Amino acid sequence: MVIAAMVMLAQVETTFREPSYFAPVMLGMLLLGAVAWLIAAVLGFARARAFGPSARWFSISAVCLILFHIQFIVLGLGVLTKDSSLVFGILSFFNFFIVIGAICAILGFIRLTSPR
Repeated sequence: MVIAAMVMLAQVETTFREPSYFAPVMLGMLLLGAVAWLIAAVLGFARARAFGPSARWFSISAVCLILFHIQFIVLGLGVLTKDSSLVFGILSFFNFFIVIGAICAILGFIRLTSPR
């Protein structure tokens, strides 16, 4: 009991101040990633006929990562509005699109034809 009281008294509350560049860099990287994956998905679906089913699987993987970015934006919206049911609903399946995208990429690598 005495040790627990000493540990409670020894804890010092510290405040954290985020750097001024945090929000612009975070939003910029999120936007840049979403646009880059959108370009990858569009180019992949456009070239899927020429390169076969592997390109289609990689394109589906890119679409999954676009959905992950959208999910990340919805999570931020839930945090800003303090909607805990939305936040925990999103966090429950946060890596879902990453896992599905990874499976699609694996299938894309499996479907690659041997080089000539």
